[in-house]
Amino acid sequence: MGKDRNGSFGWLLSQSGERKGKFVISVVLAFFSMVCGIAPYYFIARIVRDLLAGSTDKSAYVINCAIILALWLGHSLFHALSTANSHLATFHTLAVIRKRALDKLARQPLGDVISQPSGALKSTIVERIDSIETTLAHILPEFTTGIGAPVIMLGYVFVISWKLGLAALITVPLGIVCYMLMMFGYEENYNRAVRATKALNAVTTEYINGIEVIKVFGKAQSSYEKFAAAAMESAASFVDWMRKCNVYMTFAMCIMPATMLSVLPIGGIMTINGTVSTADFITVIILTVGLIEPLIRVMSYSDDIAQMDTIVSEVRRILDAPEMVRPDRLEKPLSGGDIVLDDVRFSYSDKEILHGISMTVHKGEFIALVGPSGSGKSTVARLIASLWDADGGSISIGGVNVKDIPLDECNQRIAYVSQDNYLFDLSVRENIRLGRQAATDSEVEEAAKRCGCHDFIMGLDNGYDTVAGSSGGRLSGGERQRIAIARAMLKNADIIILDEATAYTDPENEAVIQRSVARLVEGKTLIVIAHRLSTVKNADRLYVISDGVIAEEGRHEELLKKGGLYSSMWAAHISAKDGEDDV
Repeated sequence: MGKDRNGSFGWLLSQSGERKGKFVISVVLAFFSMVCGIAPYYFIARIVRDLLAGSTDKSAYVINCAIILALWLGHSLFHALSTANSHLATFHTLAVIRKRALDKLARQPLGDVISQPSGALKSTIVERIDSIETTLAHILPEFTTGIGAPVIMLGYVFVISWKLGLAALITVPLGIVCYMLMMFGYEENYNRAVRATKALNAVTTEYINGIEVIKVFGKAQSSYEKFAAAAMESAASFVDWMRKCNVYMTFAMCIMPATMLSVLPIGGIMTINGTVSTADFITVIILTVGLIEPLIRVMSYSDDIAQMDTIVSEVRRILDAPEMVRPDRLEKPLSGGDIVLDDVRFSYSDKEILHGISMTVHKGEFIALVGPSGSGKSTVARLIASLWDADGGSISIGGVNVKDIPLDECNQRIAYVSQDNYLFDLSVRENIRLGRQAATDSEVEEAAKRCGCHDFIMGLDNGYDTVAGSSGGRLSGGERQRIAIARAMLKNADIIILDEATAYTDPENEAVIQRSVARLVEGKTLIVIAHRLSTVKNADRLYVISDGVIAEEGRHEELLKKGGLYSSMWAAHISAKDGEDDV
């Protein structure tokens, strides 16, 4: 563990950048604080010696007391400055690590990110990185004083009498034995506590996010039981661990600092025999009474250091995870805007989802991907949008493989709107403006008008300045979708992908959106994934995807004449619409 520990601490220091110097300053100031903290013992011993010698020089006592006061003030001042510098460097370091982790998530394939529980990621990036602060900010100054001071004081005791120096250390081996027994099974217990805490975070996030569904379907009892079980396991992991350690910890904390148990009888005998002077014996008592406590404080950081190791490992797993490797700049210019998929294969969780998809979407075409749920339609769209990388085959835009196109370039050329649209806790205006940061207020409102959003936005409490709430929670699903479409249209990208983007809208608003989209995408490439076949029957070409392969392709009329899967899906769709009309 020592090697990992050094590696974790070294890695954290490597993230501090230009603030690394503040850690160095912190150590230097901690050293001066330590010196100022030790020196008073010497002057206290001088006062004791003078008293035992019968000195009545009051000025000497006043001077010694003034020096002790000055040293105490210096110790406090240097300690405060040392801690301030280490905290400034620590907060900067943690901010850098958080930014790197979030940047990494943006460069990872979408599948890798969504496969991890959001509660666990949030816990690592927010709470667990934050918990490093105490250890990182204090470890350098505390170790400097906690180890340096006892070593210097013990050295002085050995100068006075090596026998009393050894006597002061008699309790240390006994305490270390108790400490080792306390640490038995540490890794297993610690890992259990980490797993239980992560599980509790994930279950809590799931419980809170799904509270509406839980209430509607009467699952409060079973969901609460799942949460309660995770909470009990988390508590038990710590309680069981502490129960195993308490006895040994109590003995270790009582025995190790009890230096007087050996120093007083041994020193007393040596003083009686004349081996050590009374003044030296009292000096040793003064020096050794608090000799071990600084070392115990240092040892108390073992839990924090182990926690730091675990957290650094979690963060480094995020930072070292495979990412979508793309060039920084475009080496070969794009020729036209055709999208070509050639024998594309994709696996998710070791299960192949797409089995050799080949298709060509010409620039300016309107194509639709239809098929049963789970057939792979959305996966195709996400691969085109470079949210994932294909495992086999190739995808090209304008004659250039997407893996040779910088992500920023792909993002500028493609606007992707899914059925699970995310709005930030910003105003409606700012959520739309995310499509193009430089857009003016009038351009934002014009995009909303052209997408049929303006009227309902003006009906909100504060119009365009209405805050959408966390995840857009203050708006309905249909309103969130329409704002997301307005955001995509404001982006003015060459390729627009709508993945069930009108799933939550009512038929009337869906018709408005369809007409708006038709006007806005003139001259652009439009790819639509839809379950409502009537919304895409006018597409230039439909691809029917079933079980990860293209089962059929052609125009609406052509596919109906074939009497295949699309024809049966259309019949079911018409039947369902007729049923809705009857209602």
